[in-house]
Amino acid sequence: MVHEQVEEPKVKVEKPRVKIERKEGEPTAAFKGASWAALTLGVGAYLIGLFNASMELNEKGYYFAILIFGLYASVSLQKAVRDRDEGIPVTGIYYGISWFALIVAISLMAIGLYNAGSIILSEKGFYGMAFVLSLFAAITVQKNIRDTQRAREIDL
Repeated sequence: MVHEQVEEPKVKVEKPRVKIERKEGEPTAAFKGASWAALTLGVGAYLIGLFNASMELNEKGYYFAILIFGLYASVSLQKAVRDRDEGIPVTGIYYGISWFALIVAISLMAIGLYNAGSIILSEKGFYGMAFVLSLFAAITVQKNIRDTQRAREIDL
């Protein structure tokens, strides 16, 4: 009589996942990552489009300056609005200038694209959408940074 060796089925042992503790009020890692990805994609697409555009260098400089101005203005306004909401003193002049700067940046972009004869309509749409995505993503990234900082300060 031949005795056969019967192998027992191997049981797969899963390693326990290490759960990263998130502080109360802190955005999730997925939301932070999505915000940074949106900012990178928006600004990157805008700059790649600008680099490859067949426009004069001074026109490229105009659109680059508007992007930088718009990013700064949007973050500045988000901070001023949130500070006011949280009872942190914000002067009326700073609050007003923040709104004015964002409106001017968006207006300059719209006026520039409307009057750009060398850019076809689809490129105008591309620049407009990349600009808006970049502004929104900059606001979101700044909010995430502030929420994370606040959550960690409360925990201390």
